[in-house]
Amino acid sequence: MTPPEHAQPLVGIALKIASTLAFTAMATLIKLASARYPIGELVFFRSFFALVPVFVWVAWRGQLPTVFRTQHFPRHAIRAVTGGATMFLGFTGLSLLPIADATAIGYAAPLMTVVLAVIFLGEKVRVYRWSAVVVGLIGVLVILSDYVGPNTEAGATDRTAFGALIAVSGAFMGAVTSTQVRAMVHFESAATIVVYFSVFTALFGLMTLPFGWLVPGPIDVVMLVASGIFGGLGQVFMTQSFRYGGAGMIAPFDYTSMIWALVVSLLVFSAWPTDRMLFGTAIVIGAGLFVIFRERRLGIERARSKRAQTPTTPLS
Repeated sequence: MTPPEHAQPLVGIALKIASTLAFTAMATLIKLASARYPIGELVFFRSFFALVPVFVWVAWRGQLPTVFRTQHFPRHAIRAVTGGATMFLGFTGLSLLPIADATAIGYAAPLMTVVLAVIFLGEKVRVYRWSAVVVGLIGVLVILSDYVGPNTEAGATDRTAFGALIAVSGAFMGAVTSTQVRAMVHFESAATIVVYFSVFTALFGLMTLPFGWLVPGPIDVVMLVASGIFGGLGQVFMTQSFRYGGAGMIAPFDYTSMIWALVVSLLVFSAWPTDRMLFGTAIVIGAGLFVIFRERRLGIERARSKRAQTPTTPLS
């Protein structure tokens, strides 16, 4: 009997790490380009050219003729609005912050998702996960303390303080979008969700054309197109990773993105995070890992309970 895809956890982990590398490459290109091009133009290139690897992936899975079929178009539109807002805010924050700081603040999104899932999806969260969320958000405050107040460290300016606020807003909108996706996966395929999101977001970016787009030079065209390709590859790798292993096993490797962000920060931008930022990041990552661990434990317990309640058929 052929083993199921989820019986290959090392493949899933490798794909997840590959997705973090692709997203870091995308973020690096976006940050480099953000000094010269408006955010709407960056969003367009990121979303439109992400469709190239996404459509290749969809065609490889034999879903290309049917990927646009949906009975839930309004849900996709709403998800695209919140996801587009997440991208606009995230890119703006990235343009104003060091890449490692922007990455660290983004880790607040899964913690916020826990809260929103309780409010909008009716999920039950017990004291352990609530405690982790509170601790994680304290870690975010430690990171933000680099940018506000009398103890602001060297290199933090009013501009980056605004960037930190934008990045937090982007993390919140990311949590809103994640909550919507958690509901949508019960009735819509991942391929359909990804394709509609990319198409809608590209249109949102294109709508900013009258507001100061610039004609990129040859090198910048390559950079902007590559940002979209890497973004699409990251999405494909991430989606595929969960086909080979459970979320509880794969999700912790999302935090490897901090390693790549630190490497890029040092080698490309010649910057290193402050001790306070690294300390806050460690708190946020620890809290996020605890939430993942608890959700995995609860998932195992629910599966065991379901099996125990399933009546067995006696042998005749």
